[in-house]
Amino acid sequence: MKFIHLTDTHVIGGNRTLYGANPARRLALAVDSINAEHGDAAFTVVTGDLTHWGDADAYAAFEAQIRRLSMPLVLMVGNHDDTAAFAGRFPDVARDENGFVQSRRETPQGTCLFLDTKMPGTHAGGYCDKRLAWLKRQLEETPGQVFLFMHHPPFRHGIRSMDAIMMHDHAAFWEVVAPHRDRIRHLFFGHVHRAIFGNWRGISYSCMRGLNHQVALDLEADESAIPGDLAEPAYGVVLADEDCVTVHLHEFASRAPRFPLNAPEGEFGEDYATSMRHPGFADL
Repeated sequence: MKFIHLTDTHVIGGNRTLYGANPARRLALAVDSINAEHGDAAFTVVTGDLTHWGDADAYAAFEAQIRRLSMPLVLMVGNHDDTAAFAGRFPDVARDENGFVQSRRETPQGTCLFLDTKMPGTHAGGYCDKRLAWLKRQLEETPGQVFLFMHHPPFRHGIRSMDAIMMHDHAAFWEVVAPHRDRIRHLFFGHVHRAIFGNWRGISYSCMRGLNHQVALDLEADESAIPGDLAEPAYGVVLADEDCVTVHLHEFASRAPRFPLNAPEGEFGEDYATSMRHPGFADL
């Protein structure tokens, strides 16, 4: 099974730039890439922060691009989203019995549970008693393997400003998840705008870069500073079978030179490798 993990698109209206980049344009390039290179994916999931300011114009611009995907789509909300404006543009998106943007999807490799970690009035995440009850029921009623998807991570990762706005109900969340730890194949999240891979209490996890701006790696800055950069946008290509879950980071808009590493037939390998020239790269 293949699926696409896209996150933190941060689209704004009016075809404007955000921090010097055009998020709507970057989303368009991502959709083009997904359709052309991974049209066989079972679905694409966007793990929140679809827009930057949560306004109607931004959701219209987001929809204009994301609807071009050639496979099923799962949309989630993050701290930059406005749930009411999101519902106005996407009224058919699945919700739980309490109106939270939570749902499930059955796949040949396990059940996917899509969680709503948005907390109004703050950029930090949360998971209230009603959502915990929904998750507890889903896990208890779901046999076999499980994939979890969320916007905010439920643990610290070392960048202090982002750790300050992680999921704040992580202890209660873990109590619900812990009895099912051995069945949870992988945890996917966004929010941090970095490619991060690791293991949380026995559960493997991955985070993808955003599409517009990234959070730079600075482990010394205090909580008041969010270091940013415009590193290449990327999305995740996830391959899952009964034995393995593999997450590829795809820098779909990269302008770095591409070339065969093996010499063409009839050419001497050392000459081929050492004669190659790429302006601007030899001095890196």
